[in-house]
Amino acid sequence: MYKFPGEIWIILAAVLWGTTGTSQTFAPQGATPISIGAVRLALGGLALLVFSRWRGQSLRGIRWPLATTLLSGLSMAAYNLFFFAGVAKTGVATGTIVTIGSAPILAGLMGWFVRKERPGWKWGLATALAVGGGIVLVAPGEQVSIDPLGVVFALLSGLAYATFAVASKNLLERVQPEAAMAVVFCLGAVLLSPLLFTQDLSWLAEPSGWMVALHLGLFATAAAYLFFGNGLKTVPVAKATTLTLSEPLTASLLGIFVLGERFNPSAGLGIGLIFIGLAILSIQRKPRRVHHESS
Repeated sequence: MYKFPGEIWIILAAVLWGTTGTSQTFAPQGATPISIGAVRLALGGLALLVFSRWRGQSLRGIRWPLATTLLSGLSMAAYNLFFFAGVAKTGVATGTIVTIGSAPILAGLMGWFVRKERPGWKWGLATALAVGGGIVLVAPGEQVSIDPLGVVFALLSGLAYATFAVASKNLLERVQPEAAMAVVFCLGAVLLSPLLFTQDLSWLAEPSGWMVALHLGLFATAAAYLFFGNGLKTVPVAKATTLTLSEPLTASLLGIFVLGERFNPSAGLGIGLIFIGLAILSIQRKPRRVHHESS
C-alpha cells in the first residue's frame, strides 16, 4: 500500500462509505436495507479474502488472537444488525444521528480506558464540531421521530462500532490489515447470513441490483475497510472514529451534486462544521526546530 498518513487512509475509507446512500438509490424495488447490508458484508469479506491471497498472505501461518478476532467480527455484525433495527424503529434521521453521535464519543472513552489513549482537548473540540455538523446535515432532510427502543438500538449500534474499532486496533498490532479485515468481515458475514434466508433477494437478478451490490461489496466495504485498517494501525482509536464523520459529509455532497438535492443554509452549516472538525484533527503541527548557539 502507498505510504499515506494514517489520517488520509481513514478519510478515504469514510468517503467510500459515504457513497452507500447514493448507491442504494439505484437499487431495484424490493432491495431492503437488511438484504443490502447482508449481501454487502458477504461480498466485502469474500473480496478481502481474495485480495489477501493475491498479496501472498496465508491465513494459516498467522497466530490469531482468538478473543480479539471473535470480538471484532461479532461487533461488526452487531453494528449492522442494531443499526438496521434502530432505523426501522425510530426512522433514518434519528437512528443515524444517534449512531454517528455516540460512536466517536464511545470510541474515545473505550480507547482511553482500554488502550490508555488519552484523546485530549483537540479531539474533544473536533468531535463536538464534526458530530454537530453531522446532526445538522441529517436532521432537516427527514421527519424526526423518537422511539425509545429504536434509540437504544442506535446507541447499541454506536457501541458496537466503537468496540469494533478498539478490537480491530488490537488485532492490527499482530496481523496485516488485508488478512485482519478479511477474517473479521467473513466472520461478520457468517453471523449475519441467517438474515439472507428471511429476505427477498430477487433484486440481485436485475443488472442494477448486482451492480449496486458489487459497488457496495467491493468499494464501500472491501476497499473502504482495507483503507480504514491501514489508517487505524497508526492513528488512535478516538481520532480515527471522529475522522470517519467524513462519511455524512460525502453523502451530503453526493446528494447535492449527483441526486439534485437542494443546497440550503443548514446543509452549508453542517458541511462547514464537519470540515473544521476534520481539519483540526488532520493538520499536524510541524515540530519546532531547536537552534543551538555555537560556543
